[in-house]
Amino acid sequence: MALALRCLRALPSLLHRSCFAVTRGLLRAPRGRPALLLEGCRQCGQQMLLSRQLATKKAKGKGQSQAKVNISAALVEDIISLEETSEAMQAVIEALKEDFSRNLNIRTSPGALDHITVMTKDGKFPLNQLGQISQKSPQLMIVNMTNFPESTAAAAKAIRESGMNLNPEVDGTVIRVPVPRVTREHRESLAKLAKQSTNKSKEALRKVRSKSITQVKKFKSKVSEDTIWLLEKQIQQMADEAAAEMDKLLAAKTKELLG
Repeated sequence: MALALRCLRALPSLLHRSCFAVTRGLLRAPRGRPALLLEGCRQCGQQMLLSRQLATKKAKGKGQSQAKVNISAALVEDIISLEETSEAMQAVIEALKEDFSRNLNIRTSPGALDHITVMTKDGKFPLNQLGQISQKSPQLMIVNMTNFPESTAAAAKAIRESGMNLNPEVDGTVIRVPVPRVTREHRESLAKLAKQSTNKSKEALRKVRSKSITQVKKFKSKVSEDTIWLLEKQIQQMADEAAAEMDKLLAAKTKELLG
């Protein structure tokens, strides 16, 4: 009996040494085939790591609505570039920020006119590159077009068609821009536009997510279901974080517009 117990105690160590010997045998592959064997080991190691991550995430997420996933991009670079997916989602967020900045301002400062695009015979230019913009009073802004007098008419047209409900008046090379008093109704209208812009951006975000998941599913026959599951979870998590950032931008913009 004692002898049997000693044998059982030694069994794990023997198994470990046996596995190590097999591994060393794979690494010392016959001449002419080392690359193939080592590649097989690398893929096997990656799969083991992903499976371990899957088990960990499922265990941690048990009883929770969302499980945090963080896959090493290097392990799945042959399937999809998570960095490119992240950049595409960030680009949607930046476009929303730009829209908020350019088109959803309470018209009380010259900066509201800065990025209006003027079409000239030499191409498109921001208004602030063609004229000097200043504020004469809370209800009047002036655009001095002395440096580019030939673009005065085009600048006035751009201001009129900017969607900011402005009606500029041209006096030589000076454009007078009366600024209507900002009513509560106008503020609420801008807040609704901000909500609409956010919804459009979320739709663009969903397209990025769907495109990425479609790319992952192309590899269903080449990689395990666990790997596909992890990647889909990671992409969805990235999309959720981007949508949350958009919600924060909308909340801040709404507060700014409604005062």
